Amino acid sequence: MSKGRLTMNESGLDTSTILKWLVNDGYTVVACNIDVGQEEDWEDVEKKALAVGAERMIIRNKQKEFVEEIVFRSIQCNAIYEDRYLLGTSLARPIIARELVNVAKEFNCDYLSHGCTALAPGIKIIAPWRIPEFIAKFQGRADLLEYAKVNNIPVSSTPKAPWSMDANLVHCSYEAGILEDPNREPPKNLWTMTVDPVDAPDKPYHFSIDFQKGIPVKVTTEDGKEATDSVELFKLLNKIGHDNGVGRVDIVENRFIGLKSRGCYDSPGITLARLAHVDLEGLTLDSKVRELRDTFVTTAWTRQLYNGMYFSPEREFAENSVIFAQEGVNGTVKMMAYKGNAYTVGRSSETSNLYSEEDASMDSLDTFSPLDTTGFIAIQAIRLRKYGEAKIAQGKTL
Repeated sequence: MSKGRLTMNESGLDTSTILKWLVNDGYTVVACNIDVGQEEDWEDVEKKALAVGAERMIIRNKQKEFVEEIVFRSIQCNAIYEDRYLLGTSLARPIIARELVNVAKEFNCDYLSHGCTALAPGIKIIAPWRIPEFIAKFQGRADLLEYAKVNNIPVSSTPKAPWSMDANLVHCSYEAGILEDPNREPPKNLWTMTVDPVDAPDKPYHFSIDFQKGIPVKVTTEDGKEATDSVELFKLLNKIGHDNGVGRVDIVENRFIGLKSRGCYDSPGITLARLAHVDLEGLTLDSKVRELRDTFVTTAWTRQLYNGMYFSPEREFAENSVIFAQEGVNGTVKMMAYKGNAYTVGRSSETSNLYSEEDASMDSLDTFSPLDTTGFIAIQAIRLRKYGEAKIAQGKTL
């Protein structure tokens, strides 16, 4: 007799093992896989889930929602975690969680093997990695692989390639196994979304990105390619980054629970788009708005996504600030990619240009005189002079 109907996200080693474990424990499982750009043989995915014991396998393509609702917002925000990580895995979670809940409701499931209670408070959550019996049985990847072998579960991770991979349209992440030594160089065959910069073409590749309200709307390349559809545009950026070895990151990051973790990330397209966006803001975004956004909103939104707090009031608050700040971020950025690096080589805006060549010129004083700064400098000096006098009175040096 079934313990109840349960839906779960099924794909890799961990989830395939969990699927079999749940079936063996008496649950009827509706497996689900959300397509957010990972390269999969979807027929094979369905066959595997059914062979492992799922009642059915539901596959939903959510690439467009992923790009337009989450990825583009991260670009508008210039989101980056600890100055390095562009949030590839974190960005995909909200789309996966939301659709998983939709599937659970559609098939009248009593349980959900995923941590998205905010979207379906009436559905019970089963999280095997927080169940003592499960943890006792599976101490690490070796135990998972052995269970898969005993139960005839086909998995892509083998002892010959002992690292974990998580891929979507934004990136592929690599961690665990030999990568747990932070001083060990990743094997050359580890990277899947970028060529080795050493092997990239010896010729720079030129392209441009058009933005409207901080969102990429068109990519044009030197060899005649053009994309305006959101998903195709992002895939073209991925292709440019891939071919030129752009977007590799190897870091030790601080997890939400306080542990440090070494991760390697391939993030070609979003690396290019974020760099272009940052440089366009230099031309089009007011300095004080940019200061406030960078100081408060970018850091907050980034941490909210990294820590799994997308479905929260604080994320909505921060995101509305991002949208407001991006109203005037319109224009075109000319770029060049070359052997692992990307460069902005020009930017322009017909509607939102806050830069004046005449005001900034070192060859003309027609619109701005150095004498105009005299009063401003004198006022600023009042506070600094008092600070210096106090330091001297206390016998301290400046």
